[in-house]
Parts: sequence; C-alpha cells; structure tokens
Amino acid sequence: MAQVTRVTDHGGGVWSIPVPIPDNPLGHTLVHLLDTDRGPVLIDTGWDDPTAWDTLTAGLAACGTSVSDVHGVLITHHHPDHHGLSAQVREASGAWIAMHAADAQVVRRTRETDPASWLEYLEEKLTAAGAPEEHLAPLRATRASGRAGLPGRRAALPDREIVPGELLDLAGRRLRAIWTPGHTPGHVCLHLEEAHPATGKGAHPAAGEDTHPAAGEGADRAAGRRMPGPRMPGHGRLFSGDHLLPEITPHIGLYEDPDDATVTDPLGDYLDSLERVAALAPAEVLPAHQYAFTDAPARVRALLRHHEERLAGLLALLATPLTPWRLAEAMEWNRPWELIPYGSRNIAVSEAEAHVRRLVKLGRAEAVPGSDPVMYQAI
Repeated sequence: MAQVTRVTDHGGGVWSIPVPIPDNPLGHTLVHLLDTDRGPVLIDTGWDDPTAWDTLTAGLAACGTSVSDVHGVLITHHHPDHHGLSAQVREASGAWIAMHAADAQVVRRTRETDPASWLEYLEEKLTAAGAPEEHLAPLRATRASGRAGLPGRRAALPDREIVPGELLDLAGRRLRAIWTPGHTPGHVCLHLEEAHPATGKGAHPAAGEDTHPAAGEGADRAAGRRMPGPRMPGHGRLFSGDHLLPEITPHIGLYEDPDDATVTDPLGDYLDSLERVAALAPAEVLPAHQYAFTDAPARVRALLRHHEERLAGLLALLATPLTPWRLAEAMEWNRPWELIPYGSRNIAVSEAEAHVRRLVKLGRAEAVPGSDPVMYQAI
C-alpha cells in the first residue's frame, strides 16, 4: 500500500503518518506516533473517513504496531482533521483521549446543540457582517428544510484534560503541554523535553527534576530513544498541531459560540502564543501539516511580520468605512473572491472580523456608530 511507504521515522520513538483529508487542498494530516513505556500514543488521529481510517491503520502497522495497541490519544485541537477518528481509535483499543478544556467544551457544545440553532446563529452573524441576500438564502433554505447537518456531532468526548504547563502522564517520556490559543481556543502544542536524536540536547528541565526514567527495561528503551548524534541548536522537539506550520498561516477566525457572548481576541491570542513558542527554541518542529522543520523562532518572526503587514493593509482599506463582508472581499486570499467556495467565504469573513477586532482592541479602528450592518473605519 502506497501510504505505508510514506510513514516517516523521525527517530527517538517518534513517527508520522500522513492521513488523507477528503476533498481538501491540505491533502493530509500528519498523525504522530509517540512510543511510551506503556504503549504507543497518538498525537491527533485524522479525518473521520474510511480511507483515512485504512491509511491510519496501515501506517501503524508500518510503524510496527497496531491500532489495538494504542494506549492514548492526545488532541492538539478539536477540528475534524485532527480529532475525527478519535472515537474509532478508542473503540478499537480502549485508549484514553485527552484535550484542552476549552476545546473539549467546543466538542461537547457541538454534540449537544441543535444544528438548526447553529444555522440561525450563523445567519445572524453573516447578516450583521453585511453578507448579501444571495449568500444568506441557502442558509435559510437549509434551516427551513429540517435537514440541517453539523460537522463534528460524532466527535468523541475526551476523558482526560490536557493542562497547560504540566507534564503529561506518559511513562518514560517528558512531554509538556503548551497552551497556544488562536486557531482554536484550546489549541495546544506539545513539547518533547528530551534530547533530539540528532542533537543530543533536550529542553531545560525544572530545577531538581530528573530527566532519566527509573532503572529497568523502560530506562533501557528510553535511553535508546535519546541516543545523541551530531549536535544541532535547540531544545527538544515541538508537536505544533496547526499553530506553527512551515509555509502556510493557520486560519484565525472568531471563536463562534451561540451560547457565549464573551468578546474574544483570537488574533491577539495567536500572536501571544507565537511568542511563547519562539521562547521554547525547539531543535525541530513536527507540525500536523506539510513537513517537519527547524528554526522555530525564524518562522515565528515571519508570521508576526505577516500579520503586522496584513493589519496595516486592512487599516488602509478601512480609510473608507466597510462591513466585514466587504472587507473580506477586498482582502488578498490564495484565489480571487469570485472563485472562493461558499463555505470558505464564511471562513474568510470570520478571519476578516478577527483582524478588525484586533485593530479595535489596539485603538486603531472603530465601529461606525449607528451602522447596520456594522461598518468599521480606521481611526
């Protein structure tokens, strides 16, 4: 099977399996396998799709294990290309599933909320953003038909919480949770505080902490994982999910919630989280899309520049008052607005709103008083 040959052994008991995402330009999610003294642990699982499942199970076999051996599942964030197969993995193996509390709440809410109420909420948000009638009409028709569907309603509820700053309970490994909100409210990166197999240099342990496992078979296996090679700058490895990718910028939109009126600042969260990851200075980043890369601080600097430039560009556009919809139409995307699919336009408008909200918080833009739908202007 072709997908088996694409499994990558990153050394030190870490592998990646490219699990396909149906009808998506990203192509696949890199599901990472982490060997522990209690059995393999997955970092993300891939999309809930038969082909994705077959690829995951074949990939596990290529790594010398099977889905029935999986001990646990760590979810970087709740999106279906990361969390979709978690329930099936748990059913096949009895594995626990862990997630940050904020994203666990999103999963719980999605499972419990009537899809029609979500469509009503989306229609209200898009109306307030200035969406034209021809974009709103399909939402109304779907809601009226009673056939509304909602992605993620089958997503597994996690049974463990990933607590920011804490080491996860993984026998023979040092994996620390780093909360990196922005792409989702509960996105986490996972810092493997062990010597990179090609560096011989791990992360700095806390004072008084022992970086070596107890003596015995587990210690022998862990020592083998940590065998140093030629030195390379950096500290350990970072499983970055969608937070830090080598060539693309993750979507940063509003944290949508029909039952919570809290005014959040996802872009501000993301920029702060980038700084936090840069400070870790990992020797290598293992993202959930594209490929592994080095020099995380340089990539963070590039992303910070990108968002500075984008905010400056939006501020120039807001010299004339615009609705979020009109602003999204005027922004630069990877294709012309008229070629952006229906659902992707909703995502683009949410991203425009997140950037405007950041400008408002910085005191560089404001809503035009009395405008309906709301328009924003530069200050």
